[in-house]
Amino acid sequence: MYELMLNTLRLCNGAFCLYGKGSCMQQINIDLQIAVEDTALIPALEDMQKWARAAFDYVGFAKDCAFSARFVTNDEIQTLNREYRQMDKPTNILSFPYEEPEELATLPEEVLAELNATAGEEGDENMGTYLGDLVISMAVLTKEAQEQDKSLTEHAAHLIIHGCLHLLGYDHITDEEAEEMEGIEIKVLEKLGYANPYAADED
Repeated sequence: MYELMLNTLRLCNGAFCLYGKGSCMQQINIDLQIAVEDTALIPALEDMQKWARAAFDYVGFAKDCAFSARFVTNDEIQTLNREYRQMDKPTNILSFPYEEPEELATLPEEVLAELNATAGEEGDENMGTYLGDLVISMAVLTKEAQEQDKSLTEHAAHLIIHGCLHLLGYDHITDEEAEEMEGIEIKVLEKLGYANPYAADED
C-alpha cells in the first residue's frame, strides 16, 4: 500500500450518510489531501462521495468505508508511477488498495480486540473498512478533460469511479477484465447523468 507522504494539506474528513426511517445508510469517509498550489479546481468532497457511492451501489458494496483521495503534481505522480508500475511518466490516477498485514491473521482474538478498542479510543471507530488510497494528478485531469471536450467535473467523476473500482479489486489487465470494468463505469456514469467516456473508442 502506498504510504501517504508527509507535509500534506488535509482539508477535512467527510462522511456521506443518508437517513431514512431513522437509520443511517452506508457511510463513506474520504480523507481529502491536496498537494498542489492551485486548489480552485479540486472537486468538492461532497461530489466525490456521491461518485464513490454510485459506484459502490452499482456493484453491491454496502459496507461503511473510507479511503484517501490525494491531488498531486505531475512530478509526484510520475515518481509513484515509476516506483510502483515501472512507467516513468505522469498518469491520471493511481489506486493503492489497502492490504492487511499478514501478521494480523496470526494474532490471537483478544489481541485483535484490544487493537480495535484502541482504534476506537483514537476516534476511528466510525471510519468503516479502509479501502486504500487514490492519487490523482490535477494537471493530467485538466489536460484530459480539455482534450476530451468534457467538463472537469465529468472527467473527475470518471476517474474517482475508476479508482474506487480498483480499490474493490476490479482491474483491466485482460480484455475480459477491461470489458467488465468499463461496462460498470459506463453504467454508473450514466446514472449520474454523464456520457459514455469510451464512446470515441467504440466508433
